[in-house]
Amino acid sequence: MNDANEPKWAAGLAKPPAWRNDGEETLFESPWLRLTRHPATAPTGAAADYVVMRPKNVGTGVLPIHEDGTVVLVGQQRFALANYSWEMPEGGAPLGEDPFDGVRRELAEEAGLKAEHWRPALTMELSNSITDEIAMTWLAWGLSPAPTAPDPTEVIAVARVPFVDLLAEIGRGTVRDAMTVATAYKAYHMAVTGELPEALARALLGRL
Repeated sequence: MNDANEPKWAAGLAKPPAWRNDGEETLFESPWLRLTRHPATAPTGAAADYVVMRPKNVGTGVLPIHEDGTVVLVGQQRFALANYSWEMPEGGAPLGEDPFDGVRRELAEEAGLKAEHWRPALTMELSNSITDEIAMTWLAWGLSPAPTAPDPTEVIAVARVPFVDLLAEIGRGTVRDAMTVATAYKAYHMAVTGELPEALARALLGRL
């Protein structure tokens, strides 16, 4: 990690040795991910047997914001947790694709929207003890209709809700998707710290 990617408080702090990768074996591979096993050496010098899930896409997501402070969310069934999830439009950009191209595609495919204005929100490491998956999210506004094209496995519901209601439902635990939760809180932070256009920030914060 270079200094530009470190928090300010880490400057000058000594770090232990990095993990050492002593080999690699592919245990499983699909069009979406690769599972690898590694003999490794821990920062303590201890030997370890490490397994990593390596997605073949960068996770992308966007919180679409209307001028009245409402945001667009999509609802769909999720297989892994066998639950119905409300989240912002999300998807994956293949590792060779610009993630921004991928997220614009997802906004159209899932929500039927395109946006005139975009602002980067977050770059995140998801479950970084077991996977090298990276997620990138944006805020978007200046919305207008675009053709939808959901994946053949998806049945998507679209809802337009006040941003303050999204925050409330995150607080109640009914919206749990990690990218959506993190991006909503970042949108709140950007609104209160002047990182968004003033009129958009006022609309977002509405009843807070």
